[in-house]
Amino acid sequence: MMARLPRLYLPNQPLHVIQRGNNRDLIFAADADYQFYLRCLHEAADTHSVTVHAYVLMTNHVHLLVTPTTESSLSKTLQSIGRRYVQYFNFTYQRTGTLWEGRYKSTLIDSERYLLTCMRYIEMNPVRAEMVAHPDDYPWSSYRANGQGNAEGLIFPHELYQSLGRTNEERQSAYRQLFRAQVAKADVEAIRNATNKGWVLGDSLFGAKVAALTKRRAMPLPRGRPKREVA
Repeated sequence: MMARLPRLYLPNQPLHVIQRGNNRDLIFAADADYQFYLRCLHEAADTHSVTVHAYVLMTNHVHLLVTPTTESSLSKTLQSIGRRYVQYFNFTYQRTGTLWEGRYKSTLIDSERYLLTCMRYIEMNPVRAEMVAHPDDYPWSSYRANGQGNAEGLIFPHELYQSLGRTNEERQSAYRQLFRAQVAKADVEAIRNATNKGWVLGDSLFGAKVAALTKRRAMPLPRGRPKREVA
């Protein structure tokens, strides 16, 4: 079996994270479940120095957009949530055993190119799943914080979000405008592919930079055989 590549991490570089329920089973069954998970996330992120920019809690999986302060910040945060939430969920629903589907998946993001796109991708999940008509209609995401300024204490804006305007009202208005269009299909596929496979989300220059800094391959090898040199 091929050895797992170490997770990609760079200081101050955001990550898109997905954690799924085992066998894609439900991990949230009632409002209280979502509320408890968010409390666990808030407390663990504060304790382990993870900045949360966006999230969505779906019925059987979670998306997060975060910037960890240290290489171990994210794993410690998710371990803390996992212990507390699984104990709560198993006790509440009189079940035993694992809740999560193995290790979480993550991708290091070229923030200049993909940060706002990834925020839209995350907060548009309930719309793509045809659960609601607009992200504002879904209570378990960061859209109301980022798009309307509903204070919840968990969300800390990234500097690229801050650059959308001079005031909170300008930033929120500009952010809402981004949701007038769907996330491009190519971007949806790029985000999914990079996250599921653990590669960077960015162009070849960003991939080369990350590879040089982390000393590991950051993008898949080109398909096909290398071209033979002509003598």
